[in-house]
Amino acid sequence: MAVVSELIKEENGTLCFGNYELDTKTKLDGFDFKGDQYKVKTFNEITKLERNGSFVYESVPGTAVHGFKTTADEIEFVVEGTEDSQITLEMEAGQEYVAIVNGKETGTVKTNLGGKLSLSVELNPGESSSIKIAKA
Repeated sequence: MAVVSELIKEENGTLCFGNYELDTKTKLDGFDFKGDQYKVKTFNEITKLERNGSFVYESVPGTAVHGFKTTADEIEFVVEGTEDSQITLEMEAGQEYVAIVNGKETGTVKTNLGGKLSLSVELNPGESSSIKIAKA
């Protein structure tokens, strides 16, 4: 896998976004995907995705995300970066979710009242990690 040089694109019915190799914050607004408008801001310090003006994904430091797909009950994607990353996702408020990283369940996580779910992911240059967050 690699960074998304277009900043955001559709691939096999899923979203790919983020470029952690950029030194300056770069953004792309108005990307249409399945009837929704997406905005991405990305560079080496942060990657952020919004859908229709609402928060969806954020990583610190910046990452590249491939195969990002969501349903009512789960989010699934593959993430790549140069170092460990803190990822925050918008989910249903006050719900418990099971986090699965590289096929291994890492435990349950409960969202806060705002629906934010945070997890830390160990990332190494040239390697990717698969993430799945599903309702418990």
